[in-house]
Amino acid sequence: MGSTAHLLDLQQLDLAIDRLRTRSAALATGSELATARREADDAEARSGELKLQLDVLDRDGSKVEHEIDSLTQKAAAEERRMSSGSVANARELDAIGHEITNLKRRIADREDEMLAIMERRETVEAAAKEAEAFAGVQRDRVAAVRSTSDAELAQVEAELQAREAERGAAAARIDPDTLELYEDLRRQKKGVGAAALIDNVCQGCHEQLSAVELDKVRHTSDIPRCEYCRRILVL
Repeated sequence: MGSTAHLLDLQQLDLAIDRLRTRSAALATGSELATARREADDAEARSGELKLQLDVLDRDGSKVEHEIDSLTQKAAAEERRMSSGSVANARELDAIGHEITNLKRRIADREDEMLAIMERRETVEAAAKEAEAFAGVQRDRVAAVRSTSDAELAQVEAELQAREAERGAAAARIDPDTLELYEDLRRQKKGVGAAALIDNVCQGCHEQLSAVELDKVRHTSDIPRCEYCRRILVL
């Protein structure tokens, strides 16, 4: 049992070292900054798309507005012509009346179209403002990640170096055969080669040992192992 007494200390150090190495790799490769930049680019692209939609709507609105103005002028000219008395022919007057009616119908259609464009523009404009604000947040995040990643990497590397020094001292206190088995199990068991036995439950797999197996573990002259996950047990 004494040969496993320091295993949990070593296990905690190894888990801390694993986390630090993972974080160091992420910072060193710039993956977090790359993610922030990609998300910022996506936000900028979305904002740009909405701005282009606004430009299209503005052009469409100007075109329809011009058509309404042109049709209104034509209708007014025809009404002046009808009321001026310059046309006496009844058939021609009837034709002018039909033309005025047709122009007013077209004006009403264009006004409905203009209203729809204005309503659509209002919706898109609100979305564009929201998208621009979000893009600003993402740009700020890129700047923040860039400014802190170098400092954090230096801090992580220093902490990793300290933990690795502690590990060397902790490993030296453990029987070589036990240490070799522990290292093999760590590779097989996702970094966890040793687990505490608390209230007859293995803290590695959370299975409760049978009374027979528990008795074997307590009295074995070999390295105690969990009957389920085969990790080293520390009583």
